[in-house]
Amino acid sequence: MRQSPVNRILILLKTEGPQLATAVGAALGISSEAARQQLTKMAEEGLVEPVAEAAAGRGRPRQLWHLTAAGNKQFPDGHADLTATLLATMVSQLGQGAVDTVISARETETLRRYRSEIDLAADLPSRVASLAAIRTQEGYMADHWQDDDGSLVLVENHCPICAAACACAGFCRSELETFRIVLGAVVEREEHILLGARRCAYRIRADV
Repeated sequence: MRQSPVNRILILLKTEGPQLATAVGAALGISSEAARQQLTKMAEEGLVEPVAEAAAGRGRPRQLWHLTAAGNKQFPDGHADLTATLLATMVSQLGQGAVDTVISARETETLRRYRSEIDLAADLPSRVASLAAIRTQEGYMADHWQDDDGSLVLVENHCPICAAACACAGFCRSELETFRIVLGAVVEREEHILLGARRCAYRIRADV
């Protein structure tokens, strides 16, 4: 199914971060002016907003287009309000231990499933690629690459369980530990949505 220009722009800003109108136009195959008109319309709908950024030297400030909170809400968040309410109720009625039990059970099931879908005998880059594909299927809009120093990077541009993670940081700790186990590698989280970053990013190195 062909995506609308609005959806394509939302996905572009979600996966690539703030963009100039010229870059948006190039990505969509339209003129900068047409892109600017589309962005202005989206701004009127509250989906994006322009933010001036100082240019290098004495040039005029650049106008970068960002997703707003409303724009981010166009991406699925796993029944956010219900999830947060259920977790809060569980803590108040059953205690934190009950939530920890749920997180532990989820981690065990996730590990079982990932191990069945990832070739654990493959090299680390292949395992990371497989993990990124699985996470994308789960709604995390994942990407991966290898940096010049040989380390691998896994990024997740969206978090479909963000409401649950906000209500209980244990979900984030569990996912990080799951990555370390299933990849058999050293994994460090370098960017974190819950700390204000636009995405979660992980640095991955072989465990020597």
